[in-house]
Amino acid sequence: MLKRYKQVFISIPFILILGTISCKTNQDQSIGMAVEFMDHAACAYVSRDKGWFKEEGLNLSTYESYVTGMALASAMVRGDIQIAYMCLIPAINVYANAQIPIKILAGTHKYGYGLVVNPNKIKKVSDLQKQGLNIGCVREGGSVDIVLHKTMEKYYLDKAKILKNIRRMNPPKQILAIKSGKLDAAFLPEQWATMAEDHGFKMLLTAKDIWPQMQGSVLVIKDNLLKKHPAVAKKLIAVTEKSTLWLNAHPSQAANILAKQMQSIKEPLLPVKTANLTKLSELNGKMLKRSMARIDFKTDISPKMIQSTIDYMAELGYIKKSFKAKEILYDKI
Repeated sequence: MLKRYKQVFISIPFILILGTISCKTNQDQSIGMAVEFMDHAACAYVSRDKGWFKEEGLNLSTYESYVTGMALASAMVRGDIQIAYMCLIPAINVYANAQIPIKILAGTHKYGYGLVVNPNKIKKVSDLQKQGLNIGCVREGGSVDIVLHKTMEKYYLDKAKILKNIRRMNPPKQILAIKSGKLDAAFLPEQWATMAEDHGFKMLLTAKDIWPQMQGSVLVIKDNLLKKHPAVAKKLIAVTEKSTLWLNAHPSQAANILAKQMQSIKEPLLPVKTANLTKLSELNGKMLKRSMARIDFKTDISPKMIQSTIDYMAELGYIKKSFKAKEILYDKI
């Protein structure tokens, strides 16, 4: 069994974060909210575009950019961020490793990760064991890294052979490496996995093939804000549910909204090195619609699935020990 526990606050350094969104409660309380620069956070993009946060009294006043998962983790430690739309794995890391008291208010989607390959070199999953391959994946402990481990287990692959071929880098860098022919396969989150198809790669597996009912992302809130202003939680859940229903009913419009929102991010808000890797124009409605079709946008949460994720992370050594899912779940779920 692998045992390599690390203090990973947010284990997806590849995630570009759309920003800290400052809002106010009825008590004029400032709140920081983080949103991923991925279609995982589609409900947040749609809600912001349509003004639904404002309608609920959550007035957005600032829009700053967090570049990496570690930057987000640091912000949560400092208290800059009190609410986040984030992948479940880093949420568990924040709670277990950084010891930040948070609660999961709702889900935002299931699945949202895939294995893309150069079809000229890799025809089947077992081909990943070939010597000399270069396989992209985020660093140990990230959501896609968890999918990598699940893939190795499900297909009875030789972990030593596979891990020898792994090249750790964030998704934008993986896309650049794919373009330049330096990767033969890549474990990526959406929308990056679908984007790789536009550069000649083939989707070999998705998270749905690997881990049934896998919880992708969640909406989290810090305990202190929840206790002081419980109405904020109810409003956030209401907005998230409304937006999720709408985007499922209007996939083309939702994809176009995401494209507009993502393309509106100014280069100065992104790190120069990252901005140069992937043109924002690649984040278009057509590609995002294909990507979003591979994600199940749902707000329901299965405590059993959350528990199995916690247990698996502990088994891999990415958190010190397992804990009860009810500790991190909002008691209204």
